[in-house]
Parts: sequence; C-alpha cells; structure tokens
Amino acid sequence: MNAEFNSIAALAGLVGSMTGATATIGAAWVTQRVRNKSQMLEAEIGKREALYGEFIAECARLLVDAFVHSLDKPDTLLPLYALVNRIRLCATPPVLEEAERLLARVTEQYFSENLTVEQMRELTRTQRNDPMKAFGEACRAEFASIQARI
Repeated sequence: MNAEFNSIAALAGLVGSMTGATATIGAAWVTQRVRNKSQMLEAEIGKREALYGEFIAECARLLVDAFVHSLDKPDTLLPLYALVNRIRLCATPPVLEEAERLLARVTEQYFSENLTVEQMRELTRTQRNDPMKAFGEACRAEFASIQARI
C-alpha cells in the first residue's frame, strides 16, 4: 500500500510539474506573440507616418508652385502620382480618397489662372480650410484605429 501511495504521489508530482511547465511555456508564448504583434503595428504606423508626411510635403510644395506657375512639364506631377500609388498599397479607403482628392486639387490648380502675391496673401487670410486638413484628419483616424489593435 505504501509503495502504491509513493507511486501515486510521484505521479501526481510529475503531472503537477508538467502542468506548471506547460502553463509557463504557454504564457511566455502568448506574451511574445502579443509583443510581436504590437511591434509590427508600431512599425506599420511609423512607415505610414513617413509616407503620409512625404505626401503632405510634396502636396504643399506643388500647390504653392501651382499658384504661380502653369504646368509646363507634366513630369512635375510624377512624384505626387508615385506617392498616391504608394499610399494605395497600404492606406484605408478614407485616406486614399483624401490623397486622390489632394492630387486632383493640385492638378486643377496648375490649370487655373496664376495668382499674384496679393491674391495669395488674400487667399491665406480668407481660406478657412487648409487644403490638406481632411487628409491629415483621415490619417489621424487611421492611426487611431491601428493603435486600438495594439
């Protein structure tokens, strides 16, 4: 009877140790998986921030150029088209829609009448909405939705 009891106690101890080890391994695996997902999402946000920032800078540069110049060389718009297509690879539909709207705005401005310095000054005084504001807001909403998954 004593031998059976020792065997059962040893078996119980072995099962308990295995259960504890399995739980520890499982917890470590889940923790690492959550950490990896978090790092991937943070890297994705960083990549998009850089891309969207580059797009905003190019839009601003070309929009100001379009206020005072006509489109002499169509390849002037090439970098902006390239950025929109890079955005298309990863952006949510609202961000892409605003990027395409900005591209159309810049293109249309090149075919509009050039502005004088005084007209540009007046435009900055009276224009209530920054032409890039909606794009920035769409980007911010996209970042918030990605961060909610972290």
